[in-house]
Order: sequence, then structure tokens, then C-alpha cells
Amino acid sequence: MDNENMEITIDEESVDTQTVPVLPLRGLVIFPGSVLHFDVARKKSVAAIQSAMESYNQNIFITTQVDSSESDADTDKFYKVGVFAKILQTAKISDSVIRVIIRGAYRAEAQSFTDGKIYATAKITKSNIIPAQKSAETDARMNVVKDMFNEIAIINAHIPQDIYLTVYEMNEPGKLADYLADNIVRDYHKKQIILEAFDETDRLDKIIKMLSYESEILMIEEKISEKTKLGMDENQKEYYLRERIKAIKEELGDMEDTEAEGFDYRNKILDLKTTDENKEKLLKEVQKLEKMMSGSAEANVVRNYLDTCIELPWGIYTKDKTDIKKISVHLDKNHYGLKKVKENVIEALAVRKLNPEINGQIICLAGPPGVGKTSIARSIAEATGKKYQRIALGGIHDEAEIRGHRRTYIGAMMGRIMNAIKQAGSANPLILLDEVDKLGNDFHGDPTSALLEVLDGEQNSTFYDHYIDLPFDLSKVMFITTANDHTSIPAPLLDRMDIIHLDSYTREEKFNIAKLHLVTKQLKRHGLNGRQLKISDDVLYDIIDSYTREAGVRSLERTVSRIMNKAAVRIVSGDVKSVKITTDNIEEYLGSRKFKNDDMNKSDEVGLATGLAWTSVGGETLPIEVAVMTGSGKIKLTGSLGDVMKESAQAAYTCVRTMADKLNIDSEFYKTKDIHIHVPEGAVPKDGPSAGITMATAITSALTGKPVKRDVAMTGEITIRGRVLPIGGLKEKTMAAYRLGIKTIIIPENNRSDLDEVDDVVKKSVNFVLADDINTVLKTALISE
Repeated sequence: MDNENMEITIDEESVDTQTVPVLPLRGLVIFPGSVLHFDVARKKSVAAIQSAMESYNQNIFITTQVDSSESDADTDKFYKVGVFAKILQTAKISDSVIRVIIRGAYRAEAQSFTDGKIYATAKITKSNIIPAQKSAETDARMNVVKDMFNEIAIINAHIPQDIYLTVYEMNEPGKLADYLADNIVRDYHKKQIILEAFDETDRLDKIIKMLSYESEILMIEEKISEKTKLGMDENQKEYYLRERIKAIKEELGDMEDTEAEGFDYRNKILDLKTTDENKEKLLKEVQKLEKMMSGSAEANVVRNYLDTCIELPWGIYTKDKTDIKKISVHLDKNHYGLKKVKENVIEALAVRKLNPEINGQIICLAGPPGVGKTSIARSIAEATGKKYQRIALGGIHDEAEIRGHRRTYIGAMMGRIMNAIKQAGSANPLILLDEVDKLGNDFHGDPTSALLEVLDGEQNSTFYDHYIDLPFDLSKVMFITTANDHTSIPAPLLDRMDIIHLDSYTREEKFNIAKLHLVTKQLKRHGLNGRQLKISDDVLYDIIDSYTREAGVRSLERTVSRIMNKAAVRIVSGDVKSVKITTDNIEEYLGSRKFKNDDMNKSDEVGLATGLAWTSVGGETLPIEVAVMTGSGKIKLTGSLGDVMKESAQAAYTCVRTMADKLNIDSEFYKTKDIHIHVPEGAVPKDGPSAGITMATAITSALTGKPVKRDVAMTGEITIRGRVLPIGGLKEKTMAAYRLGIKTIIIPENNRSDLDEVDDVVKKSVNFVLADDINTVLKTALISE
């Protein structure tokens, strides 16, 4: 720190107390009159500097943290005595770092701190300084201080000449003590003691004791240095270092047995169930450790490496549960539906039981959020007796997160894969790689490429983590990955996975999940039982239809939890002993219904056909209206339609034109009639080709005057020649039709195989008509004259 003679004007308020921003320092103490140059990087400190410059006339309160190791200490961890200071200059080094020059003005005490969200402030008062009396005793104290400084300067030849001259020119007791504490004393806690000494005579006494201690430390260091020089060979640097640390230990009376530490490491390494090559490499690291100084930074790096390697579960395997029937029962008990996932898992386990050496395919669970991808993986681990570890991959950009850092880097550590193995404590756990489609790729590296070896059964038997730098067998690990959108996974990585699609839950599936799992889980969580709270089946259906619209069941569970929160309040307050939720009183607990169900048309109407659409939160019915007016052959499309849906409407229009004669439609209608096709809910974007046959039916109905049956719904792509092409999302679409009360659903002939996925309750209640051309569709949907 510098002591400058320039005059700085400090704007003091007329009152004794004022409020200013606080800048806490770590391991540093500033004194009145000192100038401090340093960089500020912590967000609160940067904000305090900026606020002081803008709103406090460059004034700020500088104090010191009690514990310098804390990066974000609370205000109760600040020393109350600090320095009122002036910011002389600021310079922006980067977006988050500011370089400042600050000059201390006077000692001040914080009466109170206010820890704001942006920065802290303090209500401070100027300290009352008791000056030393001019007397022979004071002069004697100052002479003692200068003599002790002279002794230190003789021992320590590195003290700058300007400090030496400044000390001997000083004749003010308080400033002399401050200056020596600032430049000679090394411990910031001791500097704080000097700062808190308001009596200048007492301050001189304290600095005398501190200088005496510093002098003694320097003499001991010089003694140690002399001992090492006596036994040193000029050409043996390593010998010199060993002799120096030996002399230090002798002085402290602390002789550590490094041989015992090496012996302990050797025994642990020899007990590992790994290859001889791996053991030999680890034993070489032990030899390096024995040659190093025990307390050196390099020794700590080697020690941490050995500890990490020894803690890995080399050759330690848990015994898998292989009873397929029990595993199947466990999965069915914990999860409703998810048949494909359960079947794939059972098949993989059955094959592994017959051939333990086989490397199984990696399962990737792909589907919208909330459908149970993560929870099914945990249940698989429980059912098979494997240890479970989850690795969240979302947002990872650095390849080292997967493979680890090389030991040459400061702060190196192993990657997430090996860390999960270590946490699991076995070499055959189930590791869930969550959100694999969210991996990033930038200048840090490509983590997806690092996963290629991890997920390749032919390569991962000798997986190399950069930090461990030893081959580790991952072939017995059961990897399961999850993704919301599997198409965003790079092709080489996707090729190693068996994709299992988890579709959004249907209404019936949500009802069963809520009844069998969610209600029971939330009752237990809220400390309730079935006698205290009763929720009927109708209420669960009402919640699904009127309060939640989602692919999974997370929102459904939160809604059930809200009901129980309000019920718990009523029961605890003594208003009631039990609560029964019905469709009549549900709005008292959840408020007004958010969504209204679609209603089936009350009558058969001309130009109005019911289509079926798939959304990320399930199926929906899609009424399509067509109006025919006298005009010049224009076609108008409304309802926020996408490009594909507009093209589908054009194809349906052309198809009807080609069949005009068969349908008894005026073949010149395209010249004399304007057609307006509208899809309601115009604010909601819609796209896709599956409404093609619905549009063709509505157009035909409007042109012929034949009504469309109100209890018929349809889905399918249309071609200009009248062929009906297959579509997706049949399971969700049919559930939407069933919920509306539809009796007949027209689907493409090529979707016949997809009927296996349709819920049994839908199959029992709905008649399916398979169509391969538009004639079948019109014959089924239109009412004959």
C-alpha cells in the first residue's frame, strides 16, 4: 500500500452518523491515510463501488471479513470497526471486474449493517480518537518502535528504502503505529487489532508487541536457513529442499513418518481387485509421494489422486435380482402403464440372466416432460437390486465433465461418469443419463462425443477417465438415458441406443395413475388418511379435464396437493373432522375451472365435420367448418393454419373437384362458388396433414347439402386422387373422441396395426371404420338423402 501526501477532501455530513455502501475485504486491512489498489470481482462489492460513485459522492465504508475463506460472507461476519474512505479512481477491467484506487480517511464504527440483495450498507459514526500526550514517555515509546523496526530491517533485507526513510521521518505516534502495522505486520487479524486501538498510546504498546513477535519469527527463519546451508550440496537441489523442511520440522518438534503413509498406501493398493498393470502404476505414484515434501502442493495432488483411485469400486459388484416375475410385479406396482418400457427391461434382464457376458443395448426413454422417465429408471434399479445414480446432462458444454480433467491442471477432478461409479460403490450400478438431448457443443469440447465410448458395449470395458488415467470396466453398468426430443441427439450417439417412446398419458391413464399412486402418495406426505379426506373418481376426472392440460402428471399431482393443503387447514383448525371432495364443491378448493371440455354437436349439420388432432398434452377434437357462397371460385382459409395444413386443405378441395360428377356436385362450382374453410380457436396455431379427410368431408357436405353425422369423428391424410394415408398419435386422438362421446371413428386402413395401442375402454365404446379412400369416409360420415 502507498502513503501519499496529496490532499483528498472527504465530504463529511454535519451529523455524526451517516449511511454509506460497505466494501468487505478478504485478508486485507486498510488504514487511514493509506492508498489501496486492488481488483473487485464479487457482485455485491462491484455494486457497492458503483453505488458509491453514483449516489454517495464516492464515499464508502471499508471493513474486513472475520474469515477470509468465505467468498460471500454475511454482514454479521464483518468487523464493525473499519475505515471511512474515498474512491479516487475506478477502471473497468472486464464485464465483471473493476479496478479501484481507494484512500482511507478516518476510523469509523458500524452501528448497524443492512444486507441488501444488491449490496450491503452500514450506518457508521466517526471513531473518537484519544491522542497520545506529548511527553518523554511517548517519545521513548516511539524510539523503541523505531529501534525494533531497525532490527527487523537488518534481518529482512527486502524492506524497501522508502519505507525505511518514512518511518524515521514520522513524529506522530498514531500514524507511526498505523504505518508499521500496514507494512510490517503480516497477519490481518493483528492489523485489525491496531485499527481498533482508538487510544494512540495503547496503539504504540500493541505495535511494540507485534514487532517483537515479527522480529523473533524472522530470527527463527534465518536460523533454519543457516542449518540448511550447512548440509547442502550445491548440485543437489532436492537434497537442499529436504534439509530445509527437516530443519523446519525440528524447530516445530513435529517429525511426520512419511514411510508409514507410504506403507499404508501400498497395502491398500495391493488389496484392490484390479489388474497388475493398474497396481504397478499406482505404486509408482506412492514412490513419488515418498520423495516429496509432505506439506508441498505437489504431494497433496498425488495424495488426492491415490485416495480417489483407491476409493473406486474396483471389481466390486452387487448381486442382481434375476427373478423376472418379481421384477415385473415390482414395476407394475410402482408404475401404471409404460408397457413398452417394462417389456424391454424384462427382455434385457432375461437375456443377461442366460448370458451374463452379453453387453446389453442402451435404453433411451424419449417423451414429453412428466411422463415418468426418471422415476421408472429408479424403480428398475430397486427391482433389480442395483445401486442407482443419476447424472443430469442438461446444459453441459465441457467434455471434461464426462471424461474428467488431466492432473496437470489445477483443481483437476474426475468426470461425472467415474464420480457416479464412486458414489454408487459398485462397478455394476444403474446410471441414468438424464436429458441427453440437452447436451451442448461449443469451444470447450463436444461432450456427446465423449459419451460415445461410455455407451458403446464394445469399448467401455476399458474406459479411460482423464484424471484416473487407468482403464475401468463399465461393461457391467446398466445405462438408461432420457430425452424429450430424441431427434436432437447426434446420429452416432443415437445409433447406440434403443429408443422407447413414452407418449403423453391418456385421460384414463392419468385417472389410474392419480387413483393408484398420486392420491396415496400425497395423503402420506400431508399426514392424512382415507377417512379424513375422500376424493371421488368423478373429482379426479374433473381435475384432469378442467384443471390440468399436460402430457405427464406433474401438474395433476400439484393440483391434488393443493386440495390436501386446504383440507389440512380445515381439519387442523377444528372446523371439520373429515373432508369429502365432490364435483360440486371442488371450486372451493381449486377455484374456477380453467378448461372447458368440447361438446358434441347437438345435431347433424351441413358443412361441419369433427376431426381429431394430436398435441403435446394429449388428443383433442378439431371441428372444421365450411361455408359455400356465390362468388368467383376463391378459397379462404382461417384459423391460424400452418403451411402443411393449408396444403392439405388445397388437396381436399382438388379431390372434391375431381369427384364432382360422382357426388352430384355442379362441375362448374369452382367458377361460381367461394369456399371458406375455418378451424375454430383461431388464436391456437395448427398444422399437420391429418385433417385432410375431415376437410374433404366438410367441403362435400357444404356443396351437396348433406349433413355430417354428429357422432362421427375422423383422422387421415388425403391425396388429390382421394387416397387416405396413415397418421400418428392414434392413441391420444381416439381418447379425445371417446371423451367427447363419439360413437364412430374413421381412421386410415394403414393404421390398423396401431389399434393395438388404443385403450381397451375406447375399443369397447367406439366403432372403428378403416378407410383406404375418400368414398368410404363419405359413405360413413354423410347422411344419405
